[in-house]
Amino acid sequence: MSRTYPRDWLSGVIGDAIVTAEGGVSVNSENRPANAAECGVLKTSSLVDGRFAPDENKAILPIDRERARIQPRKDHILFSRMNTPALVGQSGFVDRDYKNLFLPDRIWQLTIHKNFDPRWFGYCLRSDHVARQIIDAATGTSNSMKNISKLSLMAIPISFPPLSEQQKIAAILSSVDDVIEKTRAQIDKLKDLKTGMMQELLTKGIGSGGVPHTEFSDSPVGKIPVTWEVLEVGSFLSERRTRGLEGLPIYSVLMDGGMVLRDTVDRRVTSGLDASENRLAKQGDLAYNMMRMWQGASGIAPTNCLVSPAYVVCRPSERIHSDFLGYLLKSPAVIQLLRRYSQGLTGDRLRLYFDSFKRIKLPIPPREEQIRIADALSALDDEIDSKSMQLSLRQSLKRALMQDLLTGKVRVKLGEQESAVA
Repeated sequence: MSRTYPRDWLSGVIGDAIVTAEGGVSVNSENRPANAAECGVLKTSSLVDGRFAPDENKAILPIDRERARIQPRKDHILFSRMNTPALVGQSGFVDRDYKNLFLPDRIWQLTIHKNFDPRWFGYCLRSDHVARQIIDAATGTSNSMKNISKLSLMAIPISFPPLSEQQKIAAILSSVDDVIEKTRAQIDKLKDLKTGMMQELLTKGIGSGGVPHTEFSDSPVGKIPVTWEVLEVGSFLSERRTRGLEGLPIYSVLMDGGMVLRDTVDRRVTSGLDASENRLAKQGDLAYNMMRMWQGASGIAPTNCLVSPAYVVCRPSERIHSDFLGYLLKSPAVIQLLRRYSQGLTGDRLRLYFDSFKRIKLPIPPREEQIRIADALSALDDEIDSKSMQLSLRQSLKRALMQDLLTGKVRVKLGEQESAVA
């Protein structure tokens, strides 16, 4: 190997650490997770970013239950032998036995040799150097799916420290993982809270001083506070068809993230269009993707910017507060309306043209209440963003630690208690 490792580390191949690599079988299943009384087959998405997510499974049809084989077992490693080019070789450590889950044929269960710590070996598989070799060794004629053979996997070279050092490295990295998982759980909890708040505030509102409304009336969209109105979108939005101007940033509209700078999107989009061929969106305008509006692909322009000519740009009147509108269009009930008004023969061809969008009727509170609702939800978004930034920083710390500890660049001090994360 071209890399330099400590002298007391040994060089070998992945096969030195693996006693057996057993795969499951393909079984017929339903497109839903198994309940407590059922058995499930794992999906390839159960292995992502080095984590094993047992909830990512599909309920096995009773007729196929007897065919299922290989259950996830404690202290073993699950390995995705077949996946997309970027995800082939994903793996996860199994922390306990799962008697109601089974492996598909695309996932192997690795039994680890007694001279290797299973957790350490799991981290080794995910180290940059080894993960790159796994991806390079995968074969397949399709650009969407790659497969690695057992022979190719077993032959990949690795270097490894004594067992005691493996165990200490695994303990340090596991402590970081624990903090990362707690942060993820906090983010999930905040997102659930936001979902509940959106349902409450966008249907029942929030009165002056934060006091809940007590009087409601029937309307074409259900019961709403008596001070609210039901308005057609066209009464407070008009389509903006202004051509773009030179020097303005280009934004994209995402289903989850709203409007973001195009350069920051993971899937880098290049465009040969001149500025004048894009559309102008002014600060506070609504922009949406016609083909994905029914999936939540809308956002409010944070500044004057350019967007794709395939987007629809809408100028709000004084009757509507932009931030409130942004949240309203993400609510589940309104998303259903957006789908109903979209036109197309199949789901992947549905388009929401402005002429259809403007006819949709929505419950609209007084402007002052719109601002209160938007402020409450925005404060929650700020908390989610803060926790997400913490998560990103801790993931970066883990990557740096893995690079240092799994190459021997930084040696652990055996016998001492150390904390990787404060």
